[in-house]
Amino acid sequence: MLLETFRLALLTVFRNKLRSFLTVLGIVIGVASVIAMVTVGQGSTAQVQSDVASLGSNLLNLRAGAPGQGPGGSSISVPALTLKDAAALAQLSSVTAVAPVVASSGTAVANGVNWSTSVTGSDANLLTIRGWTLSLGRNFTDAEGLAGSPVCVLGETVRTELFGAGDPSGATIRFATMACRVVGVLAKREASTFGQDENDMILMPIRTVQRRLIGSSDVGQIYISVKDGISTDVAKVEIETLMRERRRIGPNDEDDFNVFDMKQISSLLTGITSVLTGLLSAVAGISLVVGGIGIMNIMLVSVTERTREIGIRMAIGATEGQVLMQFLVEAIVLSVIGGILGIVVGLGLGLAGSYALNITFTPDPRVVVASFIFSGVVGVVFGYFPARRAARLDPIEALRHQ
Repeated sequence: MLLETFRLALLTVFRNKLRSFLTVLGIVIGVASVIAMVTVGQGSTAQVQSDVASLGSNLLNLRAGAPGQGPGGSSISVPALTLKDAAALAQLSSVTAVAPVVASSGTAVANGVNWSTSVTGSDANLLTIRGWTLSLGRNFTDAEGLAGSPVCVLGETVRTELFGAGDPSGATIRFATMACRVVGVLAKREASTFGQDENDMILMPIRTVQRRLIGSSDVGQIYISVKDGISTDVAKVEIETLMRERRRIGPNDEDDFNVFDMKQISSLLTGITSVLTGLLSAVAGISLVVGGIGIMNIMLVSVTERTREIGIRMAIGATEGQVLMQFLVEAIVLSVIGGILGIVVGLGLGLAGSYALNITFTPDPRVVVASFIFSGVVGVVFGYFPARRAARLDPIEALRHQ
């Protein structure tokens, strides 16, 4: 009997194709929106976590500036960090490596080609701390770093723009007013969620950049790698204590520097993306309710249109329960069809969104299953009232209906 009810429901659905399509459209939009939003949101979260992880494990970042002012520091003038600060930090028992960093920008010229890019000045530890590798050549040596030698390592984008697919090791490029000998090429890295091409850069010894490009001994930031087995919180306290001594900060005075834990930044960004994903998914979920209301309205119209048919069925022996089941199954079939179509459309939109945003496509099977089940529940909830109304029709009055 139940199988026959499903068969009749399918016949009714496909007999009125346009009406059925318009009925399930709300369910399709709701399910597709939820799946697409969650998929893109989870992909964004995974990308953020990957970007922060690419900065290095157990990594702290020290910058000048009053706490609470963010990575850019305070607008109030404070003493800049120096190479001596980096050397002192390297002596701490909780620290395994330190890399002072300065940044500049300009135009690189080679083989008659100009390319605007950024320069990062640091020492040989930066590659280890950040987890970067070389695809060609070598890193500059400690001796070259101490001497401020004009050597450089190119990012993959700079290599491609200036030298194509060739090996530039040993070649000379001109940057601003200085000539620089290429000693290596950084391995290509994935695009960053933070809105920058991490392959579009040139790495030079920090003293070279300070003397030849920016004309200052200031250090913009210091990356600090914490030893394995030591909490970053413990290392952070040691660093803050040392820096307060070096910068002669009184017991009652606030710090004029910031120590950022990359894990905390990851947690913050992940929390933000999760909240946004939840809000967008909740808004998308409203479409499911709207779709359910649409099913109820169409089913009520269907009951009115098929009043005479219902009367005939009841006159030849159909019970109220059988009529109720017939209309309820029709509503469930419409919802399930909408749920299936919504899953297909949602996964397609999620894939397209992930591709457009250059993030990982990470569909969640639990969300897909939950959306499908919820679409069926919507059919039951919003299909029950029209089905009950059909079951309670008076057979005599139904047969008289024109």
